[in-house]
Amino acid sequence: MAPPLPVLSGREVVRVFEALGWSVARQSGSHIILVKDGEMATLSVPDHREVAKGTLRGLIRAAGLTVADFMAAT
Repeated sequence: MAPPLPVLSGREVVRVFEALGWSVARQSGSHIILVKDGEMATLSVPDHREVAKGTLRGLIRAAGLTVADFMAAT
């Protein structure tokens, strides 16, 4: 079973993905767009006080990571 996800703000989520090699491409309204060299996917992180667990799980999956990988970088 996957470890439970913490409640993180959008900016905290961005910091974790930056630690995993992603970088901020731009801010589009209320979302922060992340890109990574060699990855086709872009990540659109909502700049909210709390990112919904389902949204965070989807971002982790889109980045090609497991929840455990993400948690190890927090």
